[in-house]
Amino acid sequence: MRADLTFAILLGGALEIDDRVLDLVRGARAIAADGGMIHARALGLTPELWVGDFDSADDALLARHGDVPRLPFAAAKDLTDGEIAVEQAIERGAQRLVMVGALAGERSDHALAHLFQAVALGERGYDVVLTSGTEEAVPLRLEERVLDLPVGSLFSVIALGALTGLSLSGVKYPLEKADIPFAASRTISNVAMGAVTVSLESGRALLLARPHDLTGA
Repeated sequence: MRADLTFAILLGGALEIDDRVLDLVRGARAIAADGGMIHARALGLTPELWVGDFDSADDALLARHGDVPRLPFAAAKDLTDGEIAVEQAIERGAQRLVMVGALAGERSDHALAHLFQAVALGERGYDVVLTSGTEEAVPLRLEERVLDLPVGSLFSVIALGALTGLSLSGVKYPLEKADIPFAASRTISNVAMGAVTVSLESGRALLLARPHDLTGA
């Protein structure tokens, strides 16, 4: 995929930066959502737009990035700052979205909203990955995909409803066209044994991985 079709969406959650995170955003264009601008310098990114109500950006952060164009919104609005940032990226031609700082922090409601948003974006045909550095998540679509996870790393498939025909290979606990009821724990704590191949016939789910957790299951 062309680099200019990949956008890093900088969100306000916690982030541990390592080579894997840097690889995800390398060459990407960037849009910051409010306090997510705090990650820009460490990632080596200069966002082309900064959106939000700016209630999470302190004076020092605002001054440090005073040259970045801003798109302000009132605090009372129907969309989160992160959702606004994503839609702005899509308007600019994004096909791949790397949502940085999406999975951790003080606001579990925002983290859940990012996960659900990722599933909805996947259904619209966008390639999405969410990262906090310690965890990564990708929405599963109704097609086979191969995920590059370190050998021995932990991952789970999180079902957002009943799943039909879930298959997993390249893993410690493989599945072949399994039907998974909603809220079942069968797909929690698997282990990557190499490239992980996932396919799903129907349902909504995310694969949530801990790339640096090699403790096994």
